[in-house]
Amino acid sequence: MENRIGTMTRSEASVLSTNRVIRNTYMLLSLTLAFSALTAGASLALGLPHPGIILTLVGYFGLLFLTTKFRDSGLGILFVFALTGFMGYTLGPIVSHYLAMPNGGQVVMQAMGGTAAIFLGLSAYALTSRKDFSFMGGFLVVGILVAFLAGLGAIFFEMPGLSLAVSAMFVLLMSGLILYETSNIIHGGETNYVMATVTLYVSIYNLFTSLLHILGVMNND
Repeated sequence: MENRIGTMTRSEASVLSTNRVIRNTYMLLSLTLAFSALTAGASLALGLPHPGIILTLVGYFGLLFLTTKFRDSGLGILFVFALTGFMGYTLGPIVSHYLAMPNGGQVVMQAMGGTAAIFLGLSAYALTSRKDFSFMGGFLVVGILVAFLAGLGAIFFEMPGLSLAVSAMFVLLMSGLILYETSNIIHGGETNYVMATVTLYVSIYNLFTSLLHILGVMNND
């Protein structure tokens, strides 16, 4: 009888811990998305130039390293906002470029709507079905690495066809990453809401920019 009570207590504690991670993750994600939108809007309004691929990568990986290092302290939250704010700043010039196109406002709104629909739909499916998508981990790591290197090649060698293919790959990969990370939280694989927030934010950011690229190309015939 005591063992059963102890087992139930551990099970309940596990459920409470998981619910706490989910709640904190989505709360922090909402705040960082709002902050990122604010910095993107400021960058757009001020007409700030894009920092370039090199500075973007240095800033992103540098802030990601600091966030990971301090993920268990208050500094981790500070670096999450620094990371998402920086990425929001890089997004401003990108959005500005598309707004300058014919029907650019419509393209941006479609990309935002598509991103929101995919994220909310996949998150709701993972949360309600409670399926375990951990089997996707290895595939996602390899796929993201290949797509990342292909994207760099498309930029440096100016290959628009490859760039479009990379954007399509990222839409699929980021959708998979949303399912994987949400499932990871539910099943206790991810217990740190700071890192969970970063993963979901990066998924949303890349999903939005990839949809923006694809829709922009379609709009430009």
